[in-house]
Amino acid sequence: MGYSISLLNGSHEKENFECGRESLDAYLKKQATQDVKRSLSVCYVLETQEKVVKGYFTLSSASIPRTDMPEEILKKLPKGYNDFPATLLGRLAIDNSVKGQQLGSALLYAALKRAYINTNVIASLAVIVDPLDDEARSFYKKYEFINLPDSGRMFLSMGTIKKLVEQEATI
Repeated sequence: MGYSISLLNGSHEKENFECGRESLDAYLKKQATQDVKRSLSVCYVLETQEKVVKGYFTLSSASIPRTDMPEEILKKLPKGYNDFPATLLGRLAIDNSVKGQQLGSALLYAALKRAYINTNVIASLAVIVDPLDDEARSFYKKYEFINLPDSGRMFLSMGTIKKLVEQEATI
């Protein structure tokens, strides 16, 4: 079965989406369209040819307070910033019917690539995530996200993302 990634719109069938986390299911079904209309986030969906949503992720602008940055990274950054620009990967979910097919990894890569490409338009030091639980934290850790001390968030620098995107371009 072929999938594509597109922006969420009214033609997508999302009512039967179930990922196993009520908050992520409810967000897609009840809130995502409103957030997009209000410019609070952008929602991309993994869709079948029939426009059935099998996964999604959201991106929005964010910032990382200087006090949340790991010391080893902070040493390399200018002292005049209280906050650093970032891209928030707010939500990422895969429907139960397609779990185990590496589509979560594919969606994460698509989100990171879009965040990196957009740094030509809006500056962003990193992609940050707010993992819901230890399972989500382990997922992001596999992809080299690091913990932001005392915030519960995780961080992947645009430098690391750039290498990932450029590596794919040479394959």
